[in-house]
Amino acid sequence: MMKKRVLIMGAAGRDFHNFNTVYRDNDDFEVVAFTATQIPNILGRKYPAALAGSLYPDGIPIFDEKELENLIAELKVDDVVFSYSDIPYDYVMHKSAIVNTAGANFVLLGCKETSLSSTKPLISVGATRTGCGKSQTSRRIVEVLMEKGLKVVAVRHPMPYGDLEAQKVQRYAVLEDLEKHDCTVEEMEEYEPHIVRGNVIYSGVDYEAILRAAENDPDGCDVIVWDGGNNDFPFYKSDLHITVTDPHRAGHGLQYYPGEITLRMSDAVIINKIDTARPEDVEKIRNILAETLPEATVIDAASPVRVDSAEIIRNKKVLVVEDGPTLTHGGMMIGAGMVAARKYGAAEMVDPRPYLVGQLKDTFDKYPGIGTLLPAMGYGDEQLKDLETTINNCECDAVIIGTPIDLNRIINIKKPSVRVYYDLQSIGTPRLEDVINKFVDEKVNINDVPDRPSLVARL
Repeated sequence: MMKKRVLIMGAAGRDFHNFNTVYRDNDDFEVVAFTATQIPNILGRKYPAALAGSLYPDGIPIFDEKELENLIAELKVDDVVFSYSDIPYDYVMHKSAIVNTAGANFVLLGCKETSLSSTKPLISVGATRTGCGKSQTSRRIVEVLMEKGLKVVAVRHPMPYGDLEAQKVQRYAVLEDLEKHDCTVEEMEEYEPHIVRGNVIYSGVDYEAILRAAENDPDGCDVIVWDGGNNDFPFYKSDLHITVTDPHRAGHGLQYYPGEITLRMSDAVIINKIDTARPEDVEKIRNILAETLPEATVIDAASPVRVDSAEIIRNKKVLVVEDGPTLTHGGMMIGAGMVAARKYGAAEMVDPRPYLVGQLKDTFDKYPGIGTLLPAMGYGDEQLKDLETTINNCECDAVIIGTPIDLNRIINIKKPSVRVYYDLQSIGTPRLEDVINKFVDEKVNINDVPDRPSLVARL
């Protein structure tokens, strides 16, 4: 039988995982190309032979997704595998129409073939859209588990934007590891909050190798927490799957791929940001959950913001810098920085658009809905320089940093600035803590946890 020729559409994440789990050592298929979108500076590269396996001694080329139709014809593609996330359904089916018209099958891989099993109890965290609050949820879960004396290792959804071979397995335990692994701002936003809390977090490209490394972490591992990316479903089979929803985008959980899969898999669902959302939007999510997931535990939560110095904001003209992906493909027009600006009485939020330089201009051209917020784009040195220049060009009194990292550590902001902090807070009952306590009771074998006798007393 002739091998099926496969092209994988991706964005440097789920695409590589789908290849590794389904196609890498599979003689029935030949993956002839990847395409890439969403992520700059990855085109014209290869998925390296060292990661691609013995069937691909020359690696696999990565092309621009804009070339998709021509590639299907030129490479005689049979199957096109769609492998990226936070995409509206009409966009996905538009791509399907292009692929089918070109003569290829349009494939969406599911959990059965792509989810790996762990030897450790595993909690996974996902969301219906980018920017719902996965990160603070994962951090809170880790904190609750660590308070019980458990050794917890987090594994983050991939963001391999550099040397793929060097990024096969990455472990982050101290801030110096961010520099060691040449992290982008987008990576730092996910890893740094874990590191400063004393957590170990893994990421990279080969998620089976990452899982085995996490299970055998030198500091110990009793439980693994999957910290999801965008609205993707987990790479690992979960003992407890939690999905975070956002009432500011009520209904999106049934409209964006693969967020509905992530939602329907849930054992528990968090309705986050209820302190800043309209009651009717919160109720809309409750109705969706009652219809689609009547057995799931529903947790109400907020992510209240705080700053070190409100005086830097009060009655000032401020520039608000927010998490990049939340504003771009997440489609949000409000973030932690804007909430802080309103809460602490900013006189005016300065529009950054007249001051944009370099690649930031391209970002606003691609995502015009960003409006008067500035996304902290930093996929490379050039973007970081553009971000620094744009901030310093702005005519404002102060800068509100709504990203999860300390931007002052990596760029030179010449204006007074203040960081915004936010953590997940359960409201009412059931609480997230109750769900985690039940998980520990049912899934963590205390007798298998070495050298921590205090754990039994705490439970």
